Amino acid sequence: MQKETVAVAVSGGVDSLCALLLLRRAGHDVLALHGLFRPEGPETAPAGLAAACAALGVPLHVADLRQVFAREVLAPFAAAYAAGRTPNPCARCNREIKFGALLDAALALGATSLATGHYARLVSGPDRPDLPLLAAAADAAKDQSYFLSLVPRQRLARARFPLAGQDKATTRALVAQAGLAVPLPGESQDICFVPPPDQGAGNEAYRPFLERHWRNAGLAAPAPGPVLLADGQGGRREIGRHRGLWRYTEGQRKGLGIAYSEPLYVLAKDSVANALVVGPRALLGIRRCATAPANLMLPVACWPPDIRVRLRYRQRPVPARVTLAPDGGLRIALAEPLFPTAPGQVAAVYDGQGRVLAAGVVTAMAQGPQTASF
Repeated sequence: MQKETVAVAVSGGVDSLCALLLLRRAGHDVLALHGLFRPEGPETAPAGLAAACAALGVPLHVADLRQVFAREVLAPFAAAYAAGRTPNPCARCNREIKFGALLDAALALGATSLATGHYARLVSGPDRPDLPLLAAAADAAKDQSYFLSLVPRQRLARARFPLAGQDKATTRALVAQAGLAVPLPGESQDICFVPPPDQGAGNEAYRPFLERHWRNAGLAAPAPGPVLLADGQGGRREIGRHRGLWRYTEGQRKGLGIAYSEPLYVLAKDSVANALVVGPRALLGIRRCATAPANLMLPVACWPPDIRVRLRYRQRPVPARVTLAPDGGLRIALAEPLFPTAPGQVAAVYDGQGRVLAAGVVTAMAQGPQTASF
């Protein structure tokens, strides 16, 4: 039987380098594949990456994916902010680029699968033994299954996650013990395509990037509008002006620029009225949300009774009731109120064993029990 070839996506960071090391030590035929993504980024692999691959006896290939990255990640990112949403570019990148264009590049090189330095597991599903299910990593602190939850199951069948069962400290120790110099020793940036000088707090971190993108596209930044105070009874009154909805996100407290008798939080962004809706913390929690057509990992008929939902990366999954809407989207009723997510973010559905059952991009959220209309 012909031995399979595994391509390893190598960024230059310690995680992907450890994935390469582990697969090489396990005796796999491996090749290293570095993707060029950022249009304004370097046109070659990081200095030292070729040497690290050579030390392991692994050939390094470079795939220029800058155009597809601009089309599938950068443009939708800017468009979402312009529409008043708060997108999750990492989840989109994993679906469209890492296990989309980069996986295709690996297959074109003769590889049969693509390994990455993600902390996530692949487990057998009850319906299709040939298609794995995504599951949370052994290290809960580094688990990245949330960011991978939009990747179709058929694509995950070509994925390999060598770091699934270890923690970050073990990863660093293995690479150090192997005597490998890490070209990019720092942690990955929150948004890789936003240059470090633009990094900051909240949406302000992306302001220069978004303004440049819109300017280059001949578009004006979204306009200022009213700030409306919600009274909890359905009423709203104007108490100020916002500087453009794209500068804010649901749950935000700091940087609102409004003097009031108690701290105010962003409850919602009304893009139709171009209004920022704020209110006290008592109005902050949400009990239900809806998503766009979901990435269904496991047929609903196979779901166990114990269902949990994660609406943010650092948020623990909580019990919920989840149904599939006629449009293929998820309708989620939470057992307890949660700190709000934002339209454009991801809702990931798990079972009690940490397996991902489905995920979708949030389109709406609200307080109160679930109703037939939502």
